[in-house]
Amino acid sequence: MKKKNYHYLPRETSWLEFNQRVLNRAFLESVPLLERVKFLAITASNLDEFIMVRFGGLTKVQRSTAEITDISGLDAGQQIELIRERVRAMQEQQIDCFNELLPLLAERGIRRLTENDLSDIQRDFLLSHFENEIVTSVAPIGIEDRSSPAFLNGLRLHVCVRIKNDDSKRLVPQQTPKDDEDDSDKDHRFVIVPLPRNLPRVWAVPTSEQYSFMLLEDIVGVFLNELFPGQEVLDWTPFRITRNGDVELDDEGDDARADLLQGMKAVIEARKTSDCVRLEISDQASDLTCQFLQGLLNVDEEDIYRLAGPLGLVDLFAISGLQGFQHLKDEPWPPHDVPDFARGADIFAAITQRDRLLHHPYQSYEPVVNFIRAAAEDDRVMAIKQTLYRTARDSGIAEALELAAANGKNVTCIVELKARFDEARNIEWAKRLEAAGVDVIYGVKGLKTHAKMCLVVRKEAAGIKRYMHFGTGNYNESTARLYGDVSLFTCDEQLGSDAVHLFNAITGLSVPQSMGKIAAAPIDLRETLMEYIQLETENAKQDNKGEIRIKLNSLVDREMIDALYEASQAGVKVLLNVRGICCLMPGRKGQSENVRVVSVVDRFLEHSRIFYFYHGGDEKMFISSADLMGRNLDRRVELLVPIEDRDCKNRLLKILSCYFNDSESATELKSDGSYTEVEVKKKKRIRSQQWLYEEAGQILKASTDPKTTVFQPHRPG
Repeated sequence: MKKKNYHYLPRETSWLEFNQRVLNRAFLESVPLLERVKFLAITASNLDEFIMVRFGGLTKVQRSTAEITDISGLDAGQQIELIRERVRAMQEQQIDCFNELLPLLAERGIRRLTENDLSDIQRDFLLSHFENEIVTSVAPIGIEDRSSPAFLNGLRLHVCVRIKNDDSKRLVPQQTPKDDEDDSDKDHRFVIVPLPRNLPRVWAVPTSEQYSFMLLEDIVGVFLNELFPGQEVLDWTPFRITRNGDVELDDEGDDARADLLQGMKAVIEARKTSDCVRLEISDQASDLTCQFLQGLLNVDEEDIYRLAGPLGLVDLFAISGLQGFQHLKDEPWPPHDVPDFARGADIFAAITQRDRLLHHPYQSYEPVVNFIRAAAEDDRVMAIKQTLYRTARDSGIAEALELAAANGKNVTCIVELKARFDEARNIEWAKRLEAAGVDVIYGVKGLKTHAKMCLVVRKEAAGIKRYMHFGTGNYNESTARLYGDVSLFTCDEQLGSDAVHLFNAITGLSVPQSMGKIAAAPIDLRETLMEYIQLETENAKQDNKGEIRIKLNSLVDREMIDALYEASQAGVKVLLNVRGICCLMPGRKGQSENVRVVSVVDRFLEHSRIFYFYHGGDEKMFISSADLMGRNLDRRVELLVPIEDRDCKNRLLKILSCYFNDSESATELKSDGSYTEVEVKKKKRIRSQQWLYEEAGQILKASTDPKTTVFQPHRPG
């Protein structure tokens, strides 16, 4: 059968459009001022990781002989060209946004100072800190041999100083320029000053206003003569480099378990010296300095970004988090409590009573921590099995696992050492858990364990009982306050049996037995989803109702997209809430007329994965750890867990429906890859995250005072 000629949006530009949607919120006057600053910082952080990983990976592909194209048919070179153009425009927009925010901040008592703004008192204050803290922390690097690039950390701010040559002021005489070097090199030399990471980028300065600050590089610039006494500074400029972060461990071989730990340490070190893929530099830098850095770092001209504003806008988190300016921030939305899961409550009795579905961060994440802590302290608990992908620095969950081991429980923890950029923290926790007596498994060879599950085995009067937590988000209390995720607590026998089989397969390096309810990647998750999509398609072809609703972070997998195209052509109504990358092209005649794609960007990061299928009226709902990407479906351990309890299903459907009725923070994807405001079809505008927060409050009110009449929020759709 001839394959249909479907069309797809480019993966990388789709991600950049997501970051643009985040940046757009920084321009919105309706967003509180410091929240706008935060959104600007988020876009800078996002872009740093994108350049490191995605752009860095493409440069490696371009240098190889592999003929690899993305889903839209673009090769590495074409993607690199598109990315450079789009990133350059985006960074210029970020600077424009910063310049727009500065006067607004000043009007409200938050003022950035430059050298010309300093009073004598402020100058003396900064000089004291410069001499006592900055000078003692920095270590200038004199560049003598340009053929040996200096060791410069990626994403770290540096200052490049051009100094007039004067051998009488040098401990080591200037080397004679090589034949291929410009004679002008005799007149000056370069010194690079890495700015220490342990010093704040934003320095508070005494002021009669509410808050004044100066950036670290500006302070260094003011007092350069103190750093290079008696020498003539010709010019100086801040710069910042991004190194290729697409460095991963090849664990397909027969390495021993200990070698994986050493291999991950080597990956962390390799990222520190990988190729420079982006040079950010002030647009005020001299051509000589720019040429010097380009040659030193061996970076292409196209990858030099000369910016008319501060570099490293990710450091603006320090401004967005200022205390005393709550009126410039979002109204606080403290997570609502869940009384049945409070510390000291009988959590196991609550789960036995019925399945419980929680929606974070609208509902507190403490129930997850309390569940594991209760298991650690309960005399009847025999064993705990847990996955950890990305966890908090001060993790109450990991501490509870240590306590459980100390209390004699059999504790097994699968710590994924290959969680990108969290490798060091996970290595630290793995060692600490091992020292506490926990049986630690370093993931699965050739796969990343991305599934989120905890299994508690308890000996009760009626026999052995299994209690589970399944989630869409990481076991990380810090990000759980910022990410939208779903938790399921259950003691369903079949789910418990499935969880045991899966844990045993991972720890025993074997193929899991067939599971009754859970679908797992890379075993049968892809096939299970395909079956449900195809069933909707077949029902629609028979003139029966077909409907699919999916919420996830990324939609890239070609097979899944093709299946959704075919469902649309059969008449299935397909509603997709895709936060980030979406390669599916909606609204295209003959291909996707019945597909609608929205993206919600608001104060919380949308992170949950939810799947709904009408299924001939017998509605099926699932939560998952997986996005619809090849890596999730084929190269990771992921879970698709059914939600069967009637109350849980109904609530999850309300949550899912809410997003498709958002007219405040949602945008809609068009077939050309652009996003537009959602057309308002109802008089009442809906902001999904606010609706969900209020809904969680109604649930708390009903649970604490069941006699009170509760006015439930109107169900969207």
